[in-house]
Amino acid sequence: MITAALIPPVFGNLLIVSTSMELVATIGCYIYFIGMDMVMYALLRFTVKYCDFQKKFPLLRGIIDTLLIMDVIQFLCNPFFGNAFTTERLDDVYGKAYYRLVPFLGQTYHRVVCYGVLLAIMIVFLVKIIRSPKIYAERYSIIFFTLIVAAVWQTLYIFSRTPIDRSMIGFGISGVLMFYFSLYYRPLKLLDRMLANIASEMPEALFFFDANEKCIWANDPAISFAGIEQGEFGTATEKLLEVFGNIGLEGPEWSSRQVIGSGDETRYYALEKRTVVDDRGRAAGSFLSIRDNTEEQKRIQREIYNATHDSLTGLYTREYLYERIRHKLEDKRDMEFYVVFVDVKNFKIVNDIFSSSFGDFALQRIADWIRSGDTENWVYGRLAGDTFGVCLPVEAFHEQELEEILSRFVVRRNNVEYHILIHLGVYKITDPNIEVSVMFDRAHLALSTIRDEYQKHIAYYDDDLRKKVLWSQHISSELHDAIREMHLRPYLQPIVDKEGKIVGAEALARWIHPKDGFLSPGAFIPVFEKNGMIVEVDKHMWRCACEILSRWSEKGKRLFISVNISPKDFYFMDVFDEIRMLTEDYGIDPSLLRIEITETVMMTEAEERMRILQQFRDAGYIVEMDDFGSGYSSLNMLKDMPVDVLKLDMKFLARGGDDERAQTIIQNIIHLSDDLGIVSLTEGVETEDQFRMLARMHCILFQGYHFAKPMSVEEFEDTFLQ
Repeated sequence: MITAALIPPVFGNLLIVSTSMELVATIGCYIYFIGMDMVMYALLRFTVKYCDFQKKFPLLRGIIDTLLIMDVIQFLCNPFFGNAFTTERLDDVYGKAYYRLVPFLGQTYHRVVCYGVLLAIMIVFLVKIIRSPKIYAERYSIIFFTLIVAAVWQTLYIFSRTPIDRSMIGFGISGVLMFYFSLYYRPLKLLDRMLANIASEMPEALFFFDANEKCIWANDPAISFAGIEQGEFGTATEKLLEVFGNIGLEGPEWSSRQVIGSGDETRYYALEKRTVVDDRGRAAGSFLSIRDNTEEQKRIQREIYNATHDSLTGLYTREYLYERIRHKLEDKRDMEFYVVFVDVKNFKIVNDIFSSSFGDFALQRIADWIRSGDTENWVYGRLAGDTFGVCLPVEAFHEQELEEILSRFVVRRNNVEYHILIHLGVYKITDPNIEVSVMFDRAHLALSTIRDEYQKHIAYYDDDLRKKVLWSQHISSELHDAIREMHLRPYLQPIVDKEGKIVGAEALARWIHPKDGFLSPGAFIPVFEKNGMIVEVDKHMWRCACEILSRWSEKGKRLFISVNISPKDFYFMDVFDEIRMLTEDYGIDPSLLRIEITETVMMTEAEERMRILQQFRDAGYIVEMDDFGSGYSSLNMLKDMPVDVLKLDMKFLARGGDDERAQTIIQNIIHLSDDLGIVSLTEGVETEDQFRMLARMHCILFQGYHFAKPMSVEEFEDTFLQ
């Protein structure tokens, strides 16, 4: 803008000195003086912006702008009023005619305004020179002194009254300098100082090398890291080689990670070397940065550890354990491995009796025991609350030694001591490609074969167990179809009185499988008891019994049917409500549908179970207790249990020992039930002698092969209801 503003006064001056015509010289004067106002205006605008004075002294800047405008106006009025200047002819100036300026009052005003503006501009630059750091004052000083030279030059021109105004050269130089400093100038000293300060204050250790790989400078962290004195940069390379070894300081650009020390003293460093090139692309030197990222690496390691290790025991988490086992099997394909499912039995008792704090302590001791057998090829972790998983080579598993340890595994803390019961389910990996979770499922499944849990602590998964699992999956998947297609159906075993008259029957589940043929209850009932699907079987049998009783009632036959209720039925549904709705739907007498339970029903939530059984009795149902005497608490519970019939099993006589003593016990149970007003029913009667003996003991009802085996509903009806 300033350079452009200089064009009018320079052009006006050229007109003045190059013409012999008064009119042209006068026009040149107008262009020159108004152009000088433009120069002052442009110079003022540049100064305000360049020196960051935009928001300062707005009133003063307004006054200056007004004065410059008034100066332009009074020059424009000069042709009419002659208030500013006129010209006079000089005949011999450099051999030609020249028209010299004759100033009036307006010209004096012009000079006062221009010099005043220039003075204000110079004051602004002087203030910036004084207030700015020395590194920045350089650019303000050069412009300031250039303006002084141009002002002095202009003053000399005015007072010398020479024909040619050479001071325009000074203003032109000022314009060029302003253009350069505002757009292109970069203070090299400032850049050097800033770069040096930045490098000095960076946390990384920085070493700078010349083209010959000699260290020429290092910042404070680098000096401290290398253990050198200030100014002794030449020894830095030797120190670096001592710390890191041969890391290729003389090579091209590179980066690397270095680990120094071990254990808690381990330090982690990130090294990076970069080459500096000159304008021609030639290597002028290089620098090496060394960043200590020990804390960052340790933080990452802690996060990884917390994500892959159990917080209580320090063992692997389940997911990470599976991952590590998978890697181990891939790396050691020539080795045979076991996966071991470690199960702490009845751990809830430990927490309930000794507190969760002792329970946590016990789990930590178990983890320490697992960890104590660690070798290079062991992998172990915590699967869930009180279960752990181990993968180890087959040859490292010593069963007898482990049995001895587990038989006396005791956890002691202060004055508290408790024998922790631990079982190990073992699966030998025959197919390393199956999911690790499936391997542990199989190892866990092996625990189901342990019967005497205090004598045997280790169980193996084998083909027989696998066949049982497959069989369980097979029949479980077909249960709903079997119910729908009536492949699963009730068989009835008659119940007789003392005279041998049929008074009722027990409904027993039988499965006529379309492919596997006739399935005895032992082939599927235990499976469904375990997986909870016994609920579906029982509901089906209840519905079938109600349908049979409804049909018999229509024929005038008043026989009862006993149906079994599994202990698990009470967990999955409202048993009383379910059976009540069935009897109402089929319109049968509740007393004809007898409810048969086992003693195990009363082993948990006894009060709630008694309440439900009393509901049945109040509604008119007959409640029977099966397998009476097979448990340990029957006599204790009998006084409170709301039952109408006790079922005794003749197998009690076949368990060995004194037959007479067994008969005495049965006789006393029958008498006891009679005294309590409870009907006695003996099942498993196989001979006439057994029948007569029980009749003499006043047993009321009988069931067994001596009378009839379980038979289909059709056969039962054809035999006994014709």
